[in-house]
Amino acid sequence: MAFWLPGLQAFFPNRVTSITSQVLTTPSWYLAWGRSDEIGEGVTWQDEQFAIAHAQPAFSPQKRFVVVGDVWLSNRSQLLQHLDIDPTRDCTDAQIIAQLWERWGIESLSRLEGMFALAIWDRERQDLWLVRDRTGSRTLYYTTNGATRWIAPRLRTLAPYRSSDLDLVALRDYLCCAFVPGEQTLWRSVRELRPGTALRLPDETTQIYWQPKEEICHAEQPLEWHGKQLRSLLETIVQDYLPSGEPVGVFLSGGIDSSCITALAAKLHDCPVHTYSIHFGLEYPNELEFANLVAQHCQTQHHVLEITPNTIWEKLPLALAYLDDPIGEGLTVPNLLVGQLAKESVNVVLNGEGGDPCFGGPKNQPMLLNHLYSSITNQEQTDLLSAYLTSFKKCFLDLPQLLQPDIWTAVQAEPSVFEADLTSPDATYLNRLMLLNITFKGADYILTKVNALTQAAGLSGRSPLFDRRVVELSLQIPPEYKLSGAEEKAVLKQAVADLLPEVILRRPKSGMIMHMQQWFRTIWQQRARRLLLNKKAAIAPYLNQGLIRDWLDYRGQVWHRYGVLIWLLVSLEIWLQVNQQKEI
Repeated sequence: MAFWLPGLQAFFPNRVTSITSQVLTTPSWYLAWGRSDEIGEGVTWQDEQFAIAHAQPAFSPQKRFVVVGDVWLSNRSQLLQHLDIDPTRDCTDAQIIAQLWERWGIESLSRLEGMFALAIWDRERQDLWLVRDRTGSRTLYYTTNGATRWIAPRLRTLAPYRSSDLDLVALRDYLCCAFVPGEQTLWRSVRELRPGTALRLPDETTQIYWQPKEEICHAEQPLEWHGKQLRSLLETIVQDYLPSGEPVGVFLSGGIDSSCITALAAKLHDCPVHTYSIHFGLEYPNELEFANLVAQHCQTQHHVLEITPNTIWEKLPLALAYLDDPIGEGLTVPNLLVGQLAKESVNVVLNGEGGDPCFGGPKNQPMLLNHLYSSITNQEQTDLLSAYLTSFKKCFLDLPQLLQPDIWTAVQAEPSVFEADLTSPDATYLNRLMLLNITFKGADYILTKVNALTQAAGLSGRSPLFDRRVVELSLQIPPEYKLSGAEEKAVLKQAVADLLPEVILRRPKSGMIMHMQQWFRTIWQQRARRLLLNKKAAIAPYLNQGLIRDWLDYRGQVWHRYGVLIWLLVSLEIWLQVNQQKEI
């Protein structure tokens, strides 16, 4: 399988050969349900209405159930014991699930901990179940029409079986958020299975087997008590996530989230711990001081990677080719490159993703201020959705001018996937924001990005702070112990206070600083102009290139966010070009 990128050759003349050779690796597994004779080459197992390509399935003991998928079970040893299987026996995680399914059917999902995207074929009833893990660490896509349904863990794999029509609502939402939220994808005929969900074909019934919800417990207990509960759980989960008998890596920024995972890994692991940090050149502000401090404090083997702005631009098509939906934020290339560095010394890498969604990161503060202002002025019915979409600081306010008039007319009244959860009376305000972050930012942006790019580097990426047990506990902790005024993640800091230097616990979150404004003005502007203002650009039928020209010429009131907006559009244009190519 190979992809040719002629549309990008003018803008990335030195990268086309590299992209063609690197992205076009062995295709991921995929399934055909319906007229399975259409599947073509690569079939590894076939039934009357069902076929598997490029994967060996697992069978239940009675051969009734066929299981295929991407699976990593963190509670594998407990499940083997539960099934009375010798732990020394050669048994894959998919085979464990096949045995569980034969005993308990869909109820067996409650017993699974870990990351998985599964298809389970019932040969007797001719039913096909599609299943995704609770928090969305793995992905599963399926086509929505035609005599044959096609299913795969990678959206790219379905390219020969989908239409090329864009989902205009998904396009609108990407421009608002820098990712595509919900079950929609940018392709109208393809949907993504939601986390914690099982879908049965042919009747298309959906069963939500897990859903995060607020259940505040022990509100009378002090912060210290909740910190001890969290610490105990984190030690259990990090221990489960550590690879047995081999070194482990941790992506370390120097913030509280990655630092606490580093400290716990160093405390619990009996093999070397490697940590990895990045910067964009010593002439730019960075967080190396804090990352180095944590690495020294935890006695890890520390690695630092410099990534230049030119490298980021040149590698962007490669990084976006590995992503199933476009992600328009700057860390896509750094995530890929630091993963490639980590692969030189480890096979498993942990990260601190999940700290913000679960423990009230500072990005919730604009919405909290909006809520406070509305309450003070007795405007409880203020348009929360508009405030929420504005808080992303992307293109929501620009949509009427940015989208072509016919596109804007088609999408402006379409409902948002965020609305129901945002206005739900079933949770306190902060926890409503957290639930949105867990359900959408987590599953559709954070986890999918990190896992896709670590897998592209040949690594197993694991996110302990996004484990469903952490999610559930975080929603039991009173909101004031998560984000209260300027104090963020108080309970997480309390949980690991004895493991980290005081300066790490008390420093405010800054995030990975990317200098988009400066880089577009001094390095990338002409490249972006040629890419985005080309008459044959993929975005041209949908977006107003005149407005984009104004942004590139610093006209209007956008200079303070110019770099972020242009990067969002550059990422979209490249992703569309990469994914509109045909196999050769």
